[in-house]
Amino acid sequence: MLNEKLLDALNEQMNYEFYAAHTYMAMAAYCSSESIDGFANFFLVQAEEERFHAMKFYNFINALGERATITGFETPNNQFSSILDVFEKALTQEKEVTKRIYQLSDLAWDTREHATINFLKWFIEEQVEEEDMFDSIIHKLKRIDDDSNTFFMMDDEFSKRTFTPE
Repeated sequence: MLNEKLLDALNEQMNYEFYAAHTYMAMAAYCSSESIDGFANFFLVQAEEERFHAMKFYNFINALGERATITGFETPNNQFSSILDVFEKALTQEKEVTKRIYQLSDLAWDTREHATINFLKWFIEEQVEEEDMFDSIIHKLKRIDDDSNTFFMMDDEFSKRTFTPE
């Protein structure tokens, strides 16, 4: 049986992952409205990945004989000034996820919940990859500035992105 505080934190993170998916859907909608469908696809795939992460928490909680509790969440931001703004906000969101995963990991350590400690290692590694990916894309977007050819090459590249769960 999990410590109640840890169970609450796991459920909160599961719901935050669903919220992150919702946020990425809003980003995809912005990209679609700007007719940059490859970038929209990038964020649709990102949303799928976040739902997958949420379901990892859901399944983990249930595997421990506990109950996953689904909650609502606030409306995500739907206002963006540019594609660079979208990616900068996405990186900020990923940094928040990282912070939350670290706090959850600290709580698991404090309560000596070894199964949870082991479970969270995957998320810690995933967050390093996520932050690096967004940071790299932001740097590329800043470098290309007004080079529309390179921008549309990125859009084309992102149109081919898919999500394949491990």
